[in-house]
Amino acid sequence: MWPYFTLNRPLIWLAVAALAAASVLPLLPLRMAVLALVAIGVADGWRQIRREHQRRRLSEQALELSQDGVMITNAANRIVTINPAFTQITGYTLDEIRGLDPSSLSAGRHDKTFYDRYWQSLKTTGHWEGEIWNQRKHGDQYPEWVRIQACHDGKGRVSHYVGIFTDISRHKAREQDLRRIGFEDPLTGLPNRRRLHDLLASRLRHLRAGEGLDLALIDIDAFKSINDSLGVDSGDRLLSRFGQRLAAQVAGGIVGRLGGDEFLVIRTTTFDDHEKWVASLREHLSEPFEIDESSLRLGLTIGSCRAPEDGSDPNVLFQRLESALYSAKRHGRNHDRRFRPSLDIDTDRQLIILNDLRQALAQGSQLEVYYQTQHRLDDGGMVGMEALLRWHHPEHGMIPPSEFIPLAERHGLMSALGSWVIDQAVAQLAAWRGQGLDVLPIWVNLSALQLIQGDLESHLISTLNQYRVPTRLLGLELTESVLLDERAG
Repeated sequence: MWPYFTLNRPLIWLAVAALAAASVLPLLPLRMAVLALVAIGVADGWRQIRREHQRRRLSEQALELSQDGVMITNAANRIVTINPAFTQITGYTLDEIRGLDPSSLSAGRHDKTFYDRYWQSLKTTGHWEGEIWNQRKHGDQYPEWVRIQACHDGKGRVSHYVGIFTDISRHKAREQDLRRIGFEDPLTGLPNRRRLHDLLASRLRHLRAGEGLDLALIDIDAFKSINDSLGVDSGDRLLSRFGQRLAAQVAGGIVGRLGGDEFLVIRTTTFDDHEKWVASLREHLSEPFEIDESSLRLGLTIGSCRAPEDGSDPNVLFQRLESALYSAKRHGRNHDRRFRPSLDIDTDRQLIILNDLRQALAQGSQLEVYYQTQHRLDDGGMVGMEALLRWHHPEHGMIPPSEFIPLAERHGLMSALGSWVIDQAVAQLAAWRGQGLDVLPIWVNLSALQLIQGDLESHLISTLNQYRVPTRLLGLELTESVLLDERAG
């Protein structure tokens, strides 16, 4: 194929004119001068050809090196060529798909309306961009982000379509993981508090005549002692097996973990056997749990209520479950308590604490961050610090983390609390650096709720930039739901 060449250049036209004149000029010197002009024009044309060769070579190299898949089709939408990244992503070579319609690679997830809009955009604007699901050679489906541009010939007619696509399957997987973290307890795989709230609301909406909901909030007695004696790993295994056994007992119902050692059970029923149902839960969970080499019989404290008798709003029912559980705990371990209206009095302290927590967060004067050092196991050398949130109430003194953190989770304060701790930790790092100290990383515990509430990423970037603190000095650890280490409190 001849290289692209244009006559729209003055030196080339000069050479053409000089060549024509050379044949009629009588004097040799004039002919020689004209031939020199011809040589200059030819040289300019040759340089043009060389530059075009180089441009094409660079374009081909860029196409070969691109990590995005590239596919070029003709005006009839038949595949003409592809780049190596296309083969790497899809598994197809050019020989296998040359001449095929790109729709033959589709995963079949898009309907006719989707493709009608796709072609309408290409015909009217010459461009389309969006997400398409295709299928690799070995059969697995994957999402692509595709950009398609129509190319035109000298007469303005479409000659080719160039499609550039990126495999976004990993990005989609990360999105799914974030959604899972937002709605699923990472340890047990059960619905978390946020998801339980949605599921309860759905059950309430779909109650039919004669149906009701039984709800039980179950707390494992002295779980902290079990954790301390057997270790955190064994404690995690116990929580996981506890959730599995509970879910097996409540077939067709809902079982979730609210955090820590609290589990929620919901069932739809037409029977008025609430107390009997709670007793059956306790009996089923009283069988020993074999953890490592230990056989554990658990004490359980249970608060329960029933809908719609005790309420038809998820927030109200959650509050009444907590009132019942709090009342049961006041009578000692291994007790049950069903909600009754007089228990609402017990929630007064929680409402006071919640209101005071909002004020403390707005003022910032009562909250403090303690820094607990972290050390290597082999030689005891310090490797960093962990930021722990503490609350000094002006009237009640030190409020236990186990009291105010669950309130913050239930009432949407975790994002604000987490951001406050990050601000304090980064400011402290900046202060130590300003004093010329050898600074080690500070680790901040994040609640999973912070990933779905607020704008964590932009807040981190702006705070680190504001204090000019390197990112390597701030560590983030995703915990089950807390901003602190209760063992230190």
